[in-house]
Amino acid sequence: MAKRTLLVTGASGQLGAEVLRRLVALGGDDELIAGSRDPNKLAGLEGVTARRVDFDDDEATLQAAFEGVDRALIISTDALDRPGRRAEQQLRAIQAAKAAGVKHVLYTSLAKAAEDTAIPIGLDHVRTEQALVGSGLGYTVLRNNLYAEVLLGSVGHAVSSGKLVTARGDGAIAYVTRSDCARAAAAALASDFDGQRVLEISGPEALTGDQLAALLSELSGRPVTHLSVPVDGFVQGLVAAGMPEVFAKLFASFEVGAARGELGEVSDAVQALSGAPATPIRATLAAALKA
Repeated sequence: MAKRTLLVTGASGQLGAEVLRRLVALGGDDELIAGSRDPNKLAGLEGVTARRVDFDDDEATLQAAFEGVDRALIISTDALDRPGRRAEQQLRAIQAAKAAGVKHVLYTSLAKAAEDTAIPIGLDHVRTEQALVGSGLGYTVLRNNLYAEVLLGSVGHAVSSGKLVTARGDGAIAYVTRSDCARAAAAALASDFDGQRVLEISGPEALTGDQLAALLSELSGRPVTHLSVPVDGFVQGLVAAGMPEVFAKLFASFEVGAARGELGEVSDAVQALSGAPATPIRATLAAALKA
């Protein structure tokens, strides 16, 4: 395989940084570029070249950020200050990548992204996926399910109170660790796939609230039951616990999405891409409870 230049945007974030670490560990002759709005945050990355990549820059500057790149991983941004801003940023990045001659674009989307999603931020992913389809570029869409790390925030309270509170009814979620998402993304970026594909990135199983509560009971040795409450009550509970309302409503939308079956698909994409299976939620919860 000829030497290529691989770019990871959002490289100072948790996911981007781990993708880069895994790419370095893979070895090979590819040149690795870490892109960030603030390249100073990328100091100390061995075997990686830091480059300013800001999706809010003007068209010419943004295009220059993608110059010389063969394959680019566009990690979805964290711009949630107004509806649609994130999609605008990502569409500009795709246009700049195409204008700069990038051959293949990878993008981190959301599980089962669709126009009728119950998860409002999913619409940004839908628009970005549509832009990739219309770009004529080779692309790989990595539809990441919910991070297992999101669940860990409620584990301690669930065990101490004896109640795992959700608003998902009988809905299931195929939680996947951030590390597994990074492993899959690094393998996909380093591959020679040059076509067009959409991959669901999930954990090895989808668990309902009842199943999660039973697992917590088993691992902790303390009884935990699942309590599914109305969405409004779920939001009120998060706000009462100190979470800003905007984020409480975001978390609640994941619950609604789970209830509608949007987060329950299980795939073997992590193993197919990286050669090793995704981490079971049991292992993640066990480690969290031990800590």
